[in-house]
Amino acid sequence: MSVERLYSAARNCFINFVLMFPKGVPRQGIPVCLMLHGRFGDARKSVGGLPDWLTAAVSEDRIPPFAFLAVDGGGNNYWHRRPNDDPLWMLLGEVPRWLAERNLGGPRHLPFAAAGISMGGFGALLYARRRREMGNPLSAAAVVSPALITSWPEMRKRKAFANEAEWAAIDPLRHIKSLGDLPLGVWCGTEDRFIEGTRRFIRLAEPEYASTTSGGHNSRYYRKALPELVNFIGGELARSGPR
Repeated sequence: MSVERLYSAARNCFINFVLMFPKGVPRQGIPVCLMLHGRFGDARKSVGGLPDWLTAAVSEDRIPPFAFLAVDGGGNNYWHRRPNDDPLWMLLGEVPRWLAERNLGGPRHLPFAAAGISMGGFGALLYARRRREMGNPLSAAAVVSPALITSWPEMRKRKAFANEAEWAAIDPLRHIKSLGDLPLGVWCGTEDRFIEGTRRFIRLAEPEYASTTSGGHNSRYYRKALPELVNFIGGELARSGPR
């Protein structure tokens, strides 16, 4: 794992730029999957056991090598633009340049996939939609316990959006068709507070893989789901390659 401090003009601040590689494989040009952190988190907190699970899956030849990239997106903005802070534009506009400077992310230096936990799951689906709208669709997206809230009164409590219209414009539950035929993986515990929105998403999006098993909105459940997420992302890379 490597950690750098970079200045993001989109976010108007310095951010952590955290790369997680599988051990024992060449890094130059390696495909990259974004890993977006949850509410009140940061890039370092999104690491968990990912490097170990990634290394194990690659060393056992279950998946081809790829790296995870985590960046600080802010604590309570759902990865969308706020006054003087635009984490989504950091992902779309600055991350490709940062990857190019390090010769990562394949020939186009673009993340081939996006993943996220909780608020980061919301952000990963938003990012996937924007990438498709820009003509550079992802090869896969995967979300764990995504913060898919089903009512404005509940979302308003989080003070992340100026009004209901702003939320509705980017809410992944309202823009499922904008994802196109993107291969999706979804995990959520049945005791998770976001299970209602996740079940609705699964019903409407018909993801390639969906798991709703016992568990809450906590690290214990994430440790169960994330190794499966690694295998899902790697399997899609093996199947279709980075776009």
